[in-house]
Amino acid sequence: MTNTPTVTLRFSQAIVQAAARLGVSLPASLLAELGVYPARVPLSLQDALWQAIDSAGEDPLLGLRMGLEVQVGHLDSAGLLLMSCDTLGSALDALLEYFPIIGEGSSLEAVTENGRVRLRYLPGYEVCRELRTEAVIGCFVHLSRWMTGGRVAPAEIGLRHAPRTQPERYEALLGCPVRFEEPDYGLVYAEHDLQVPLIQANATLRAYLQQAADQMLASLSAQSLGAQVQALVRHHPHWGKERIAELLGISGRHLTRRLADEGSSFKLLRDAVLHRMAAERLRRGDRLLDIALDLGFSDESAFAKAFRRWAGLSPAQFRERTAADH
Repeated sequence: MTNTPTVTLRFSQAIVQAAARLGVSLPASLLAELGVYPARVPLSLQDALWQAIDSAGEDPLLGLRMGLEVQVGHLDSAGLLLMSCDTLGSALDALLEYFPIIGEGSSLEAVTENGRVRLRYLPGYEVCRELRTEAVIGCFVHLSRWMTGGRVAPAEIGLRHAPRTQPERYEALLGCPVRFEEPDYGLVYAEHDLQVPLIQANATLRAYLQQAADQMLASLSAQSLGAQVQALVRHHPHWGKERIAELLGISGRHLTRRLADEGSSFKLLRDAVLHRMAAERLRRGDRLLDIALDLGFSDESAFAKAFRRWAGLSPAQFRERTAADH
């Protein structure tokens, strides 16, 4: 069994505080449960937190507004490390390396193309995905501006989902163009902006914080590999073990050994992700052929055979049972 992914308590507290400032009242029982954890919060509790926010909040841009209020210190040692870097580019490198400290399961990638750097965000959760990804995007926008003294903002932002309100409201709030129904979530920066110095750069502090972040990352890495694999499979369902391992910076053989140490395997993790994705698509009423092709199967028959193995039901039987439950 893999370990449960976690989120730093500081980020969860930042979300609670932002919700309160924006007039969102959360259940006392949930806040009490959050207070039980000294440093890191299970992703399942983070899911419950966002569900409560989604139920209580009426503003369609609530996620963005909350993200724009997150401060560097709310990102634990990783956030303080970013602040102490020399340039925005070095802070981006640190963010890519130490992002699991902020939240396990999700991941970041950076791609340079045509004089621009695209920071792609791959969320590792399904619950309240639109609301939460907008909060993360808002957080990145705010921090890039704050760390550069207002000199840098994204050239554009991409969201995978449709706008939750009028598109112009997004651009007014974020101060940059926003594209919807894109292939990925992410932000685009001009490559020359990565050379902009940070206002709080401090080499001595950075060296100390990097040691602390390395220790924290090492303590998480063995626990979080399975969650990282599942997040990558969720966004690249066609990929096999070798390509996922390459993205993680290790060999396929090393990935197999590491997962075995956790009591898991790539096949087990991939099947679990594809099962969840397939069930979600079936509940939505998507066509079987579309589901099969999107999840990397050659045809409907191959998908139906795999789904029966996962769920003990055919896709049609699963749909009938789901409809009866509702």
